Amino acid sequence: MEKADIVIRGGTLVDGSGTAPRRADVAIANGLILAVGDLSGVDGANAEQIDATGCHVTPGFVDIHTHYDGQAIWAERLQPSSVHGVTTVVVGNCGVGFAPCRSEDQDRLIAVMEGVEDIPGAVMADGLDWNWESFGEYLDAVDGRDHDIDVAAYLPHSPLRVFVMGERGVRREPATAEDLAQMRVLVVQAMQAGALGCATSRLSYHRTSEGELIPSYGAEREELCVLADAMAQAGGGLLQVVPDFGAGDVESELSLLADVARRTGVPVTFTGTTGASSSILRDPLDRYASEGLNLSGQIFPRPIGMVMGLDLSWNPFSFCPSYGEVADLPLADRVARMRDPDLRARLLAEQPDHSRFPLARQTRNFERTFPIAQTPDYEPSADQSIAAQAARAGISPEALVYDALLELDGQAMLLVAMGNYQDGSLDTLAELIGHPRTVLGLGDGGAHYGLICDASYPSTILSHWVRDRAHGRLPIEQAVRELARKPAEVVGLLDRGLLAPGYKADVNIIDLSAVRLFAPEVVRDLPAGGRRLLQRAQGYRATLVAGQVTYRDGNATDRLPGRLVRGRQQAPRQAA
Repeated sequence: MEKADIVIRGGTLVDGSGTAPRRADVAIANGLILAVGDLSGVDGANAEQIDATGCHVTPGFVDIHTHYDGQAIWAERLQPSSVHGVTTVVVGNCGVGFAPCRSEDQDRLIAVMEGVEDIPGAVMADGLDWNWESFGEYLDAVDGRDHDIDVAAYLPHSPLRVFVMGERGVRREPATAEDLAQMRVLVVQAMQAGALGCATSRLSYHRTSEGELIPSYGAEREELCVLADAMAQAGGGLLQVVPDFGAGDVESELSLLADVARRTGVPVTFTGTTGASSSILRDPLDRYASEGLNLSGQIFPRPIGMVMGLDLSWNPFSFCPSYGEVADLPLADRVARMRDPDLRARLLAEQPDHSRFPLARQTRNFERTFPIAQTPDYEPSADQSIAAQAARAGISPEALVYDALLELDGQAMLLVAMGNYQDGSLDTLAELIGHPRTVLGLGDGGAHYGLICDASYPSTILSHWVRDRAHGRLPIEQAVRELARKPAEVVGLLDRGLLAPGYKADVNIIDLSAVRLFAPEVVRDLPAGGRRLLQRAQGYRATLVAGQVTYRDGNATDRLPGRLVRGRQQAPRQAA
């Protein structure tokens, strides 16, 4: 009879496979699932007993698109992800990161990360010890710190280009044959050290803190094929891409990615967009799948957008000339100055200059801008927008949003719903969730500290999509599969995302009726006193990583069992 360390009793099991929920107990030993359902062969006499009555017992969630590259170096807790049931994250996305890197290029990589991912340069300068040069040494640095959840990593393309090409890479010059040969060697070495694959960005919105396009932008097809072929040479991996759907048409970008997959045999996952119709993604994904190509589109279950506020990175007046008078003041002083009628009149009359950061134009997308309540509504009706409210009040949207930003002593926040939000709903997105070639992701945890807090999306899935949505709700078994097993399969981490014997004992115990997502809040707990958005939730009775309880009722325990995951992981033999 095998001895258990923990026995979870009385819960409703949602095992991650997509099968219907069922009443079943779970036994855990040595960080793995020992038994599910029939525990007659388990010795649980001395095991910790967890009562899950009235709760759902699920696998830990897997977020395959995060940017904890820096946070994993300077912090033990990868929040907000880890307080929303996530037990594994993947970093290095969008082709940005901190390795490989020579000492003379550190400031360049900080500028890339600051511009693309909205992480203040001072935070990175203070928080990174740069105790590495190669990508393998960076992985060792991550591995040298305990964390509350597991971390896996891609080799990022922009640092690789700068490492190989120097200033030519920064200027985005075409890679020579010698450059490509060196990239191939470094990709193979990174895969052998434990990379899941490579990541790149082709998005024109991705710019450095100086407003320059990032090194990977415009890399030629042959260069992408070299990255993918090197992964295949090293035994296989995944190419993650942010396409430039905004600069060209979706079909041409997907055709390029399909060609890379076709020529190298490497699977490709990319940032998806719904546009006006789900068919924009669904039809090409189906067509390429019929050819035997492995392409997956990452989708986000809320509006893709940004959070604006006076204490955040951007607001509708950030790029107005007169805002420079108050931009660096403490929040209370800024609010006091902005209540001055003269400054208000000037800011309302001025036009912002968005030339350095084209994405900032969205700060004036008032038809898609909504107040954020204490319990946020991520599928608001169009008549709640700033534009609609201003029209009803007979005032300009600028005047309404100006006054709204001053509420709560300047701590009020606004959501700009840029993508996924067609015709005032998420119906188009609903048609894609569950498609065989889409996967939930794009939480961006560890990035955009002053613009978004999208890493909380698992709680939106549970509260909104499973429980509260007026129509088109997800069965919980499908939702859990989308949050746990499916993303694990996409990135090749086949040892997790299922509650079955032999699998990793990453577990959530969730009171679905109590799940609630709170409004984002500003905290200042980053290196150098940097600020970020955090978003709390309730309803998670417990989260376990490798069979150890890391959170109870949203509160951290003293356990830090999270580890670096080196490369793809095979399913346990018991499940073969």
